[in-house]
Amino acid sequence: MKQTFLNFKKLASIMLTAGLMTACSSDDSTITTDTDSETETETEEESRWITVAGAKMGDNPGDGNGGTLIYSLTSEEAKDPTVQIDPFNNGFVAPSNRTARLQASEDGNTVFNISYAGDTGGNYSKYIVEGEGTFTQTGSEISIAPYVGTAPRWIKLFDGDKTGSAVYVSTEHQVDDNDTPNEVTDDTYIRTSQTIGVVTLDLVDSKINAFEEHEIELSDEEEAQGYYISRIDMPTLNEAGDKLYIGARVSKVDPTTLESDSDYEILGSKTIILDYPSLLNPTIITSTVGHGNTNGYRSINSFEYGGSVYQANQSDPEGSHILKIGADNLYDDSYDFNLDDALGVTGAYVLAWRPAANGKAVLAYRHDGSAEGISGRGESFFALVDLNAKTATKINDIPYEVDFELFQYQGYAVDGNEIYLTQAPVGKNGNIYVIDTETGAVTKGAELVNAEGSHFIGAW
Repeated sequence: MKQTFLNFKKLASIMLTAGLMTACSSDDSTITTDTDSETETETEEESRWITVAGAKMGDNPGDGNGGTLIYSLTSEEAKDPTVQIDPFNNGFVAPSNRTARLQASEDGNTVFNISYAGDTGGNYSKYIVEGEGTFTQTGSEISIAPYVGTAPRWIKLFDGDKTGSAVYVSTEHQVDDNDTPNEVTDDTYIRTSQTIGVVTLDLVDSKINAFEEHEIELSDEEEAQGYYISRIDMPTLNEAGDKLYIGARVSKVDPTTLESDSDYEILGSKTIILDYPSLLNPTIITSTVGHGNTNGYRSINSFEYGGSVYQANQSDPEGSHILKIGADNLYDDSYDFNLDDALGVTGAYVLAWRPAANGKAVLAYRHDGSAEGISGRGESFFALVDLNAKTATKINDIPYEVDFELFQYQGYAVDGNEIYLTQAPVGKNGNIYVIDTETGAVTKGAELVNAEGSHFIGAW
């Protein structure tokens, strides 16, 4: 969407000149103008749609299980604190049994949705953004449920809004059954099998591009101790466009009981790599800098920037890191960006983040000691991050309170160096804020009208 604003001072001058020329047309030799030598231009300001999403309460405050509503406004309106929007009463219901998994085109004109769970789980649909609560469905629907189930974890690849990718992993504990007649069964743990499925989806023509399943393995030593990959998410395309990186969560089973182990050594952060677009030849790389999980939750967890992929990790005993995967498709362990150190906290936990094209990002986080609010989750904060300088600074011009939590936060709208975000405690009103990542300036924008027990999950 482009809105054009005329320079009215220039327009008045043009009209006055035209009037003089008409009045004096009978004697052109007595009055001269210089308009013939000027090229009149319009002052243009580009505006884009900003789509805000709210997750309605189901049974408990902040659970987001009552459905997802979306509402769009122009970027000018989004920056205007006198504008008030009420998505929960005036928004469009994004099809989904629980919280919808939303993505948007880079220009903000299209919203992509895959329903999560329920009878429509796995259905892909896309909508043209028309303003306010008007989203017009376009193209055909397609179900990816036959490939990755009715509750898919999916993401839009940054390839010009052409492709989406969804993933799943299934696991099974394998034991050596040494049964002999009239003897007690002696079950010996071998390993936990891990089968991943990956599908790519043509977002333009609504069709499946490719689907592959693979049995993946950790090291023999890790698997013998009961480690296995239990969840995968957030596929990310490298700059060359020939590898797909998939974030992973590593869990552990007690080999002697087959029960989930909760007190164990956290392994180095891992990423699964596939050839792209074939989705073949899976390999696993491991970081020696960060430990913990790389699959994220609801928000995109890794981004390509400057030829490398930068990835957040979670549940790291030393606090979340931003990790770097180089063009050689290996972790760059010389890049050590510890958010505990950068933010001056302990137990930093990345909830959602997004960089602008300049390598500066807005990051949502909580940390050890974050007060627990009405939702039962810790209070959250925003920080401004510089990937090149490896710095992170809490954004203090945004109000925080105990009921402000971002565990289910999904997205930020990026427009050049500006990042749009939503701020509102569970069940309370808030505002859109716009961060100029280059200068750090914070603009308080439109007011967000909330509903009881509900919360906002991002902007696109």
